[in-house]
Amino acid sequence: VGEVLKVMRELAAEGRTMIVVTHEMGFAREVSGEVIFLHDGRIEEQNSPRELFENPKSERCRQFLASTL
Repeated sequence: VGEVLKVMRELAAEGRTMIVVTHEMGFAREVSGEVIFLHDGRIEEQNSPRELFENPKSERCRQFLASTL
């Protein structure tokens, strides 16, 4: 997992576009330009990493972040 995240960080640093599905919230916050929080396959929240992690709008997103961070 560590090696994969390292390669993905390098790709992000090069400005490459990626769509990543992950529960690695620190990684998502670090390399994302935009974060989408899904629940049951539907978009529940979409925002910049800063806004989503610091000020989540939905209660479900707040609960998820509280349990993973």
